Amino acid sequence: MHSIGKIDREIYKCITEDIRTDEVIITDNQIQHIKDRHPEAYERFSGWFGEIVRNPDYIVETPKPNTALILKEIITEKEKFKTVLRLATSVDNKEYKNSIITFMKIDEKEWNRLLRNKRILYKKE
Repeated sequence: MHSIGKIDREIYKCITEDIRTDEVIITDNQIQHIKDRHPEAYERFSGWFGEIVRNPDYIVETPKPNTALILKEIITEKEKFKTVLRLATSVDNKEYKNSIITFMKIDEKEWNRLLRNKRILYKKE
């Protein structure tokens, strides 16, 4: 388990009001999952995880409960990313923390498709 940083509960309450902790982690299993599927993205951009969850550009609705699809553009890198974050709630095991499930770099076409076709729950001002 690796600490990523903290979320602002005010931002993420658009997913659920029942957020037990502001701490975000990533497990070794999820790191391996990302490396297996998106090795170039993990190696180059995993250092941005804290900024992505702390300061999302958009949070988009997902079909899974207590799960956020985060969209973030890293201007200095001229890249766009999609991150899935599972929020820990009061019904979860007390040991659980908010956790990054997956992460990938996406292109402009996918970014625009998600914003056009999905319900936007949060947009950075």
